Amino acid sequence: MVKLGVNIDHIASIRNLRLGKLPSPVQAAEIVESAGAAGITVHLREDRRHINDGDVITLRKSVKTKLNLEMSVAPDIVQFALNILPDDVCFVPEKRRELTTEGGLDLRSDMSRMRKIIGKLKSKNVRVSVFIDPVADQIRAAKDIDADFVELHTGKYAESFTAGSYKRELKRLTDAAGLALSLGLGLNAGHGLDYNNVCPIAAINGMNELNIGYSIICDAVFAGLFESVVKMKKLIENPGKY
Repeated sequence: MVKLGVNIDHIASIRNLRLGKLPSPVQAAEIVESAGAAGITVHLREDRRHINDGDVITLRKSVKTKLNLEMSVAPDIVQFALNILPDDVCFVPEKRRELTTEGGLDLRSDMSRMRKIIGKLKSKNVRVSVFIDPVADQIRAAKDIDADFVELHTGKYAESFTAGSYKRELKRLTDAAGLALSLGLGLNAGHGLDYNNVCPIAAINGMNELNIGYSIICDAVFAGLFESVVKMKKLIENPGKY
C-alpha cells in the first residue's frame, strides 16, 4: 500500500507572513499524523524562507511517525542533519529565486561528494533519498552513490495532466520506476501532485511513498487539515477506485 508523506512547509509560510507563532508547524504535524499520514516532510532551505532550524529541532522531538528532511548539500545544512538525525533525508536541488523546486538533481555532476555525504548519514542510520527526474542515467547514478531511495520528480507530469497530455510523462515515470526497482532502489515520488492527478502515480507498480504538500494545505483552507489528509490518503491507497 502506498504511503503518504505530508509536507508542511506552507504552514510555516503562513506563519512567517506575520513573523509570529501561528499557525504552528508542530500542531500541523500532530493533526497530519492523527489523520493517518505515514510521515512529516519539511524542506530546510538555505534561505530559511519557511521552515527554520528551530522548527526542525522541535519536530524531531515531537513527530511520532517519521521525519523526512528535504535539503541541499550545503555544508551547514548537512552538518545540521548529522546533528539532529532525521529518520529520512531527501536531497533536492535548490535555487535562491525559485518559487518551488524546478527539477531534479544532476547526480553525475558531483558523485564523489554526494557519495561521501550519503555515507556519513547512512552510518548514523538515516535513510537517504535523492530527488531526480525520471531519467535512466540519474537513476543509475543514484544506485552508484548508494542512495536508498529515488524520489521521482512528477512536476512535468502534473503540468501535462492539466493540459490533458499526461500519458507520455506517465510512461516516463513508469519506466523510470521499473528501472529503479530493478536496481534495488526504493521508489518514492512527488511534486505538483493533487487530488485530480495523484491516482495514476499511486498506481505505479512498486510505489512506496508519495510526498505531497501544497495541494493538501490549499484544500485544508476550506476543508480542514485532518479532512484533507484523510481524503488524499484514501486516493493513494486505493487509486484504482477513482
